[in-house]
Amino acid sequence: MIQAVWNETVVAEAESTEIVEGNHYFPFSALRQEYFEKSDTHTVCSWKGTASYYSLIVGGKINKDAAWFYPEPKSAAGHIANKVAFRKGVDVRHTS
Repeated sequence: MIQAVWNETVVAEAESTEIVEGNHYFPFSALRQEYFEKSDTHTVCSWKGTASYYSLIVGGKINKDAAWFYPEPKSAAGHIANKVAFRKGVDVRHTS
């Protein structure tokens, strides 16, 4: 299993992820939704498209824009549609 952990809490867990540019993209179904809040932040990648963000809220702490996804990725990034990646101190680890 692959886990995304922040503030000592597993926020996502999947049997497999898509790895793009060193980032693990988790399926939406792997997210523990209670820790995610949509953000108004958006960024643009020249080959993936426009990214949207989630903030994580765990144990009363907020990690703003710690997760991102491409709601409508460009064709070259179609394999990461409906998948979420992490940054800003979220630890992605393999478990046995």
